[in-house]
Amino acid sequence: MKKLIYSLLAIVLCLTCFAAPVLADASTDLTAKGAKVFSANCAACHQGGNNVVAANKNLKSAALKEYGMDSTDAIITQVTNGKGAMPSFKGRLKEEDIKAVAAYVLDQSAKDWKK
Repeated sequence: MKKLIYSLLAIVLCLTCFAAPVLADASTDLTAKGAKVFSANCAACHQGGNNVVAANKNLKSAALKEYGMDSTDAIITQVTNGKGAMPSFKGRLKEEDIKAVAAYVLDQSAKDWKK
C-alpha cells in the first residue's frame, strides 16, 4: 500500500513540475498571437496603449480599471460588440483572435505598454 501511495505521489509531483512550463508557454503564445492581431487591427487607434479618438479611454492600467475594462471578459465583450466609437470586430476577427488580443492588452497594460 505504501508503494502505491509513493508511486501516486511521485506521479503527481512529476506532472506538477512539467505542467507549469507548458502553461507558461501557452500564455506566451497567446500573448504573442495577440500582439500580431493587435498590430494588424487595433494599433491604428491604440498605438502604445493610447486612444486617438478618446484620449482618456486608453488601454493603460488605470484607465482600464476606471472604466471596468480590466478583465479578459470585459475586453472580449468590447472588442466583439464595440461601443461608441469602437467598432465591433465580430465577424472580422475569430473568437480565438479576440481572446488573444485581450490577453495582449492586459499583459501590456501591466507593463505600462513598455516592451
